[in-house]
Parts: sequence; structure tokens; C-alpha cells
Amino acid sequence: MKDYDVIVIGAGHAGCEAAYAAARIGANVLLITLNMDHIAQMSCNPAVGGVAKGQLVREIDALGGAQGVMTDAASIQFRMLNRTKGQAVWSPRSQCDKVIYQRGMKLLLEETPNLDILQSEVTEFLVQNGIIIGVENQFGDQICGRAVVVTTGTFLNGKLHYGMKNFPGGRAGDFPSNALSHALSDTLGLRLGRLKTGTPPRILAKTIDFSAMRLQEAENQEEEFSFWSDTLRPPLPQATRRNMPCYMVYSTEKTAEVVRENLQYSPMYQGVIKGIGARYCPSFEDKVTRFPQHPLHLLYLEPEGANTREYYINGISTSLPVEVQRGMVHSIPGMENATISRYAYAIEYDFLYPDQLERSLRVKSYPNLFCAGQINGTSGYEEAAGQGLAAGLNAARFAAGKSLIEFGRDQSYLGVMIDDLCTKEIVEPYRLFTSRAEYRLHLRQDNADLRLSELAHDLGLLPEDKYREFTVYKNELSRVLTHCQSAKFHGKCLLIHLKELPGEIELETARSTLPFPAELLPELPDNRLGRRIWRELLIEARYDGYLQREIAEIDRMKKFESLTIPADFNYDMIKGLGTEARIKLAKVRPSSIAQAGRIDGITPADVALLQVALLRTKHESATTK
Repeated sequence: MKDYDVIVIGAGHAGCEAAYAAARIGANVLLITLNMDHIAQMSCNPAVGGVAKGQLVREIDALGGAQGVMTDAASIQFRMLNRTKGQAVWSPRSQCDKVIYQRGMKLLLEETPNLDILQSEVTEFLVQNGIIIGVENQFGDQICGRAVVVTTGTFLNGKLHYGMKNFPGGRAGDFPSNALSHALSDTLGLRLGRLKTGTPPRILAKTIDFSAMRLQEAENQEEEFSFWSDTLRPPLPQATRRNMPCYMVYSTEKTAEVVRENLQYSPMYQGVIKGIGARYCPSFEDKVTRFPQHPLHLLYLEPEGANTREYYINGISTSLPVEVQRGMVHSIPGMENATISRYAYAIEYDFLYPDQLERSLRVKSYPNLFCAGQINGTSGYEEAAGQGLAAGLNAARFAAGKSLIEFGRDQSYLGVMIDDLCTKEIVEPYRLFTSRAEYRLHLRQDNADLRLSELAHDLGLLPEDKYREFTVYKNELSRVLTHCQSAKFHGKCLLIHLKELPGEIELETARSTLPFPAELLPELPDNRLGRRIWRELLIEARYDGYLQREIAEIDRMKKFESLTIPADFNYDMIKGLGTEARIKLAKVRPSSIAQAGRIDGITPADVALLQVALLRTKHESATTK
């Protein structure tokens, strides 16, 4: 077989973005997957976005990635969450047709230049002089590559739990990747742990009484995930319906009773499952036992697609036996006669402790090995896709002999997530929240392209046609904003007067209610571009003072980020540094003073000692030269 610049192992959401990013910047890429027909499979909830996750998908789109465009093509319901709150936490979310999403991503990758796809199982790494030179599959093929990206999701030693019965599997219907797990630990000597996630039952629509539930309609608006106009999107399969409703219903006290009566059959509560589950996405057993003061729990019935009649019950993930699952479902209003088409299960899998990674997502002990997605201890399609883009970009840059890229916390939710993974101690599946970002007013979902598209173009991720469209928007917004900051009415700039308007007022309505003569407002076209500029103008007006303070804080923090720490820095030579701090710093190996300060247990006093020692070392080094 031919040699490749980048080999990507796994074709979930992380693997797809990794392969797509690497190929876009010119690398020859091989994507290896266990099943070609399950590329970008939505194993759990067929939805993309949500709080903080939606911001991340917008960032992926601004960087030229595929997830936003693919979500729009497959969307059967779009909503903007948190509209009653401030703009910093507005978050887009789309319910997707899972088949359209999967087929669209497969088609996109098959048509991407420089990108080959192979259905096989990677069983071993080929290592020479401490460098990975390729991989071997179950057929004995030895495939050489300059860099390798591992994106195995839940497949490493995956085990499915249905009550006290369990079966090997990466997800229902797919076999696990056991040999690769052994290769990571035995051949490469990496530390692996065990995590757990789960999924709820699916039921057939014809057996549901929707009249017992509350309807949740789609929102009618022009917004989508992707920033780009239709002419700049690849031709993809499209969902046949764009406004399919969801339904809300509460579980009952009977549902909780069924769970409590059968906890002896729960693999979690009987110690069969060793992996730790996500705190923010608990199983229904956990909800019942940990929150007994809440006898009822809100559930969402979400369609799996426009061309299927299966519904996903969001909020009732469980690993109880199948007969118990039937009792739980039948105790819920409207589901008394429901037929379960797919049983719920818990899945346990191996992951890589992410303190073994640099912020480029490169493994510290192997200069050309990168990891992305659930193997790094995260949860969710969005977190996986964002990491995949970063890992694929850096793998391709390594193969080309270029420096690696680290995304900053002040720059993106992608940077927040990766920094958290590499700095914090991960003991459960990591999930993004807006509260994890110090600068969340700056990291809004509406301005991801303003933050990242210039960088994406410089890196070769964003093609010229998209960059030209972005430049038109950026320049026009800058013109309008500059005018509103400089033009005066009654001694105050127009931006201050715009604060008087409601935050969601439309452009045409606003023209007749402006707090100053309409002719003072720069002319804006009544199209998608003009309306978007208007919305940004209102955000800038409302949060101008807060944004300025946040920018000042970002500038202050950048000084600490610029104080880099050598990878081989000797922490034992710092006098006065406590044993715990010494051990944690040596374990994480932070790349900057700012990152060192974010390590759990590192105090401001520890950071001050480190800063003094680092400056002294650099001074002594300069003196000897």
C-alpha cells in the first residue's frame, strides 16, 4: 500500500473532522474505519448543538469544518436555546435526520481530494526508534504514515450492558476494537482508564399517544449552524422535512417505583460496570436514587429522522434489563402501549488519560501521535468533532514539518475544552458548558467567524471563496460599527443610543423606532447580510462596556500565556515549591505560566515561585550565551 502523510483511525465525528481538516490543507490522508456504512453514525441522540456545544459547532464551521454544514443539511428542527437569557449563553441546537447526516458525511469524505477510506481494523502500531512509522491491520497490511490520529470513540474494549447480561461491542450492532486498546497500552505504554456512557430506548411512533404530551414545535427563522451561503456548501442529501416537532412528557411515580424495585439487576449498582459515567447526563437509575425529592422527571420524545418513525426518549438512559425497560416505558403517559424498537444499554470503554497530551492534542511521549474525541475522556459529537479538527490540522502540519497550533481559551470554546482536558484531572466524561469559559461574552455563537475565520484562512483550512464571503461581512460590519461609535446625537455616540432598543428587534421595525433620526444610521440591506450586521450591532451596543473589560482581561492573561515553560523544565530545582505542586506540574507539564495556574491544586504562591524560577533560568541561559 502507498504511504500517507496522516493516518486517521476511526470514522466517528472526531475522525471525520480530523481526516477532512488534514486533507484540506494538502496532506495525503487515509481514514480507517471498522464499517464504511457507519461513518459519522449518531450512536445516541440524533441532535447537534445545545448549551456551549452549539457555540463549538459554529467554531468548527468558522474553521472550515463539516459538522455545521452537515447538520443544516440533515436538520428537521432548529431551535435557539436560552433566548430569555443574555447573548453569551444563546446556543443553537438542531434535531437531525441521523441517516441523512451519516450519508452526507460519507459522501463528503469520499469526494474530498487527497483522502482515501479503508474498511479494516487497526491491530498494531509500527514503532521504530521511538517514532510511530505506521499501523498494521487484521489482514497483515502494514501502512506507513508520517503522523497518526486515533479517534476510536467508545470502541476500545467496548462492552454493552443490558441488565446483568453484557456483550462485546463498540455500540449496538458493531464489534469493539480490542487489539488496538492492547496496542496503545502494551506497545506504546500509554495509561488507559475506563469510562461509561449510555443510551435510552427507541420506540415506534404508531404505538405512542402524542395527545398525552406537550408539543414542541420547531422555530421558524432564517438562522442555521453554518455561516456560509448555499452556493458555498457542498451538494448533500437533504432532509425532506425541516420542521418536525418534538414532544415533552414527565415520567411518573410508577416509573421511579419500577426502577427502585429492580436495582438489584442494575450492572451499575451491582458493581459490574467499573467505568465512571457522565455526571451531567445521568442514567435514569441515578436520577431516581440520587434525587428522591423529585418524583417526576422531564423527558423529550425526539424523532430519529424524516424517513423513519422511531422516536428517541431523551432523559431515560438506562442499563436495566429489557423486561424492566418495558415496564418503565409503559408507566409514562402516552406510552402505555408503546413498542420498544431498540433497547437501552450502557457502554463501557477504555480511554486515554488526557494529561498525557499536549494542547496540540499530540501525545507527549510520541511526537507524531495525536488523539481526539471520546478516547480523550470527552462526551458528545460536538466535543469530538472539535478535537478532531484540531488533531487533524496538527497531524498534517507535523507531517509537513510545520509548527503545531494551540487554540487559546480567549479564542474559542475549542481552546477552553482542550486546555481543560490537558490541565484538569479527568475522572468522568467531560462535557462543555458556557460556565467553563472565563470569557464567554466574547466567545458567543454569533461571532465565531469573526474570531476564527481569519486564522482558518491563514492555516489553509478555509477556502478562498468562503474567505471572500467572510471578508465582505467583516468589512461591512466594521464600517457600520465604526460609524455608530463615532457619529453623535445629543452629544452621545449612536452606539449608546442603540442600547435603548430591545435586543431582538428586527431591522425593519427598528427603523421607525430608532432613538435618533433614521438617516444617521448607515444604510443596511434588508437581506441575510444586513440583518446579521444589525444583530451584531445591537449586541455590541448592549454589552460594549462589558466587552471592553473582558478584552482588557484577555490582554492581561496573554502576558502569562506568553511566558512559556520548556517541556523538559526541572520542577525539582524550585526552592519552596510544595511536594503536591511539584508532582502535579511534572505530571501535566504545562506549556505556559497561565496553564500552570489552571492546574487543580496549584496556588497563586506556587505560580509566583514558578514564574521567578523560570525567569531566572532564562536569564542564566541568556548570560551563558
